[in-house]
Amino acid sequence: MIDNSSSQPRLATLWASVVYALCTLSVSWPALLGKFSVSSHSDQFIAGYPFREFGASILKATGSFPQWNPYQFGGMPYIAAMHGDIFYPTFLLRMIMPTDAAMTWSFIIHLFLAGLFTFIFLRKLDFGFWGSLFGGLAYMLGGHVASHVSPGHDGKLYVSALFPLLLWAVVSGVRDGKRWAWGALAIIIGLDVLSPHPQLLQYSLLASGAYALYIAINSIKSHHYEKNTAIARLAAALGSVILGGVIGAIQYLPVRGYINWSPRAEGIGSYERATSYAWNPQELLNVYLPEFSGKLDNYWGPNGIHLHSDYIGVVVLMLAGAAFIGLTANLRKREIWFWTITFIIVMLWSLGAHTPFYKLPYYLVPGTKFFRAPATIFFVGALAVSYLVAVGTERLLAAKVGLKYATGWVVFGGLMALLGVTGGLTNLAENIAPDHPVLLQRVVDNASAVSAGSLRSFFFVLLTAGLIFLIQRNSIKTKVAATALFVICAVDLWSVAKGYWQFSPPASEIYAGDAAIDYLKSQDQPFRVLAIGTGAGAEKARYSGAGLMVYDIRSTLGYHGNQIRWYNDLIDMQNPNGGVMRLLGTPNLRQLTNTQFVLTNTPSLAEVPGAELAFGPVKDAHGEDTYVFKMSPETPFAWVTPVIIKAPDESVLRTVVDPRFDVTRAAIFDESANVTETTEIDTLPDPTGINVHVDSYAPGKIKMTLDKPAPKGAALIAAENYYPGWKAVSGGKEVNIGRAQYALIGVELPEGATEVELTFTELSYDKGKLLTLVALGLSILILGWGLVTARKESV
Repeated sequence: MIDNSSSQPRLATLWASVVYALCTLSVSWPALLGKFSVSSHSDQFIAGYPFREFGASILKATGSFPQWNPYQFGGMPYIAAMHGDIFYPTFLLRMIMPTDAAMTWSFIIHLFLAGLFTFIFLRKLDFGFWGSLFGGLAYMLGGHVASHVSPGHDGKLYVSALFPLLLWAVVSGVRDGKRWAWGALAIIIGLDVLSPHPQLLQYSLLASGAYALYIAINSIKSHHYEKNTAIARLAAALGSVILGGVIGAIQYLPVRGYINWSPRAEGIGSYERATSYAWNPQELLNVYLPEFSGKLDNYWGPNGIHLHSDYIGVVVLMLAGAAFIGLTANLRKREIWFWTITFIIVMLWSLGAHTPFYKLPYYLVPGTKFFRAPATIFFVGALAVSYLVAVGTERLLAAKVGLKYATGWVVFGGLMALLGVTGGLTNLAENIAPDHPVLLQRVVDNASAVSAGSLRSFFFVLLTAGLIFLIQRNSIKTKVAATALFVICAVDLWSVAKGYWQFSPPASEIYAGDAAIDYLKSQDQPFRVLAIGTGAGAEKARYSGAGLMVYDIRSTLGYHGNQIRWYNDLIDMQNPNGGVMRLLGTPNLRQLTNTQFVLTNTPSLAEVPGAELAFGPVKDAHGEDTYVFKMSPETPFAWVTPVIIKAPDESVLRTVVDPRFDVTRAAIFDESANVTETTEIDTLPDPTGINVHVDSYAPGKIKMTLDKPAPKGAALIAAENYYPGWKAVSGGKEVNIGRAQYALIGVELPEGATEVELTFTELSYDKGKLLTLVALGLSILILGWGLVTARKESV
């Protein structure tokens, strides 16, 4: 029998940190050469970089966080609509290094922390060095954590990395009664809120809450403490969660105020949409054979895209399965069952509408209707697997895993390899793939990858089974066996994870400007650009995303998903024929959205009525032709109407898009708008003929001058989305402002007005900031007080 306890090194956490750092660098080393961790399909390339570069530049220039983003979908609140990790500590990296480097290292740091925090959590549960080390490795390099970099989902990685640390704090408080744990728990929850990824925050809270209840009940059953103690500690944990939520007030208070303005005000839309991007049953085989449903561009499943990895790992699966050998005599039996049941629940949840189970959380768990992609919960399942890996590792190294178990895996791996090499798995894929020519062709093209992948997986089965044989025969020392097994496991996970860590040249190259951009930036008055790309060029951030933000150019559309819903309705984004086609074919919409130019990589826009080539073609930084078309008629940023009307939203929307209606002849406010000079009219008066000049335009601050005094009862319409927090001043006095022309800023002008200044301030930002600072300070005090009292009691 091998003595596992003899293989515990000194400075275990330090050694684990070094190992996890090397594992992290094995997939991220191009960052050391200045590469940017994005690819063409990454959200960070499409929008994440522009969002963060904008925020960093404003913060560096003004010392304050931006509050309004004017560059996407007619403008939206920067904080309330959520633009990534605005307040999460990673924003500090963007203060000391270029934004692209800061984003890259944010992923790298959190991948490392995912492993280290899992190690610390497992050590807290009294696992030895090797069990904890393997558990951390399984979590950090498993597909459901390590591949978050591929789609650019940094918020998911942040919450995933913090999850084991959250459980560590729960164990410290609920099981061990450490008073400092309540402060630590609150701070970790606060970081989760600021990530900001509310969906994974919900999953994290549900899982950690269930674990806290398990610990309390188990402690009572094992006579560790009494029922009253359990209730007191659970109440303290709940208090910490609430305090942690308040730490996130600077982010969530604005978000809460924005809910009714969001496209998701009534939820995600339907049960079918809420369960989209679930884990499909035909893809479950990916946990062992990641090539089965096709990786990245070779994906043939029904979800359309599949940018993450489902791979759990061959060695990881073998180690996790070993946790159930001799289960009845295992002192960890109760906790093994807890994490096994957790895994089963998470798997059912991940499958979404493919089982009836998901109806339970959808209808019973608050907030679930606002989310889609139920498969994102699987980071909880990955942690459950890591716990089982820790158990299985210790049993394997203690020679308690027999040859029958290893032989069973060899038979399974051999059968899978045979099916892969002979085309059996490809035939299976052809039978279960969606009936679509493109997807079926991907199945055929993926055949060689499936064949090679089945052999790869079988290879790691054989290596692991061979080590089990040597350990059973007592032919290898514990440290040698553990080290060899760790290397095998790490290489297995690395061989798949590395494909999801894709790098590009630095942002200065991939977002480099060109003559067309310079032409647009040379314009005197504010305007918006409708960016339309075709073919390969459509993948560029400037066409399909938020790339124009990098050049301070306002885009009519963009890439966000949580823009103001009235603007969404105005341009009919939900309609397949809406958006681009509606804007090109509706002069009123171009006027309302201030769309003056079209930026494209195709000359075919010349065929669109009202489009005239203004500049180009010129080569962009990627060597592709770029054209700038100017649309007629002119679309000024602001205009003055002679009358003010109030009407219900439904009739306003119908009216303002009707080509028979001249948007310059009446300002139609929503019925709740705070305007007083409304008019009853039978026919529209003539336009005022007043021209509005924009003297200065900055995010959330606009100054305008009228070339003639405004008549009584007039209104100014600015082609910028209205949202509570906008304030208008004319002649040194604040004047009434509201939502007009369905989505835009409308200002009730005093008679004789010749200038207007608009400023935006997020109404709940200051309150949220104060609450965050107070809650954070209180959490730190609790943490410090707990540490001081614990030290005094130990003396």
